[in-house]
Amino acid sequence: NAGFKKNILRSGLVVFQFFTSIVLIIGTIIIYKQLHFIQTTNLGFNKNQVLIIDGSWALNKNDEVFKNEVLELPGVKSATMSGYIPVNSSRSDNTYSRDATMNQKNALSMQTWKVDYDYIGTMGMQIIKGRNFSKDFGIDSSAVILNETAVKVLGFDDPIGNKIYQNFPGQGGSVVKIYTIIGVVKDFHFESLRHNIYPLGLFLKHNNTIMSFKISTADVKTLIIQIKNKWTALAPGMPFSYRFMDEAFNNMYRSERQVEKISITFAILAILIACLGLFGLVTYMAEQRTKEIGIRKVLGASVGQVIGMLSRDFLKLVLIASLIAFPVAWWVMYNWLQDFAYRIKIDWWVFLIAGLIALLIALTTVSFQAIKAAVA
Repeated sequence: NAGFKKNILRSGLVVFQFFTSIVLIIGTIIIYKQLHFIQTTNLGFNKNQVLIIDGSWALNKNDEVFKNEVLELPGVKSATMSGYIPVNSSRSDNTYSRDATMNQKNALSMQTWKVDYDYIGTMGMQIIKGRNFSKDFGIDSSAVILNETAVKVLGFDDPIGNKIYQNFPGQGGSVVKIYTIIGVVKDFHFESLRHNIYPLGLFLKHNNTIMSFKISTADVKTLIIQIKNKWTALAPGMPFSYRFMDEAFNNMYRSERQVEKISITFAILAILIACLGLFGLVTYMAEQRTKEIGIRKVLGASVGQVIGMLSRDFLKLVLIASLIAFPVAWWVMYNWLQDFAYRIKIDWWVFLIAGLIALLIALTTVSFQAIKAAVA
């Protein structure tokens, strides 16, 4: 008995096994919470039921014909052609200013997206000031819709009707292009939540790189076949490539999902190994203390008292492992979350749950053999 109680290596192994298990449990919970936050946070656009056709430039002059024919299909609510969508990785940066004369102080690097009249509606974005592009206004070819961040950086109190300027180098000097601000779109995430929202401007320009359709149908397969048939008729020999926006959005966080799966796998393995170790130790301890248990029972000790006697030392080791694991897990996950500009807070109850899970697992493992020894 004395040898068992004084064995530092044996106790150290139990502490290390449960330390590892608790860190992995906490990490798994926090990763899950962050991914859930990504899925449920308001992105500023609606990614659900948006069908994306890549490489629609292959339609050439038939792009409008294809768009209108698909719009006539049942289950298609709206359509848009654009150069970019909120889940694409490629971007187009250009420099603008709020003054005709550009300098380092007033220059602004801003995303330039070429869109059509239906882009904002199809993507489910929200105009919070001014108006959307409209065919009722003939001047929209020189108009721009800014996001909230661009308005803030440019310093406009009331941006509607104000102008921004873009300088192009020319043979006789720089050429200045003037755009009138007609609307402000609510900030939307056009990159992953690892990044802040940057200034962005939507410009009414023809660009048929990507075609997006807002759909509402339960029979998606049939709809895709119908769209493909129209593609084949208008762009024979050109490959038809499609995807869904929610899937494209999820692909942006593929590495995080892999980390989550790996964490769950290793947490389960670590818990199983810790349970095996505890089971072996409590079995060994019960054999070492067989005479003591017998004497205690003769003197009136209950089964519960014997179980408590056998479990107490191990539960102390799990508590020690928890106290060591909590700050380590917090530090690891705090640094992991720093990769996200938009992230969750690490709640105290995550550590409490992880500690309780470890205690419950340890108690269950120890109790199985302890009860067997106590009732012998």
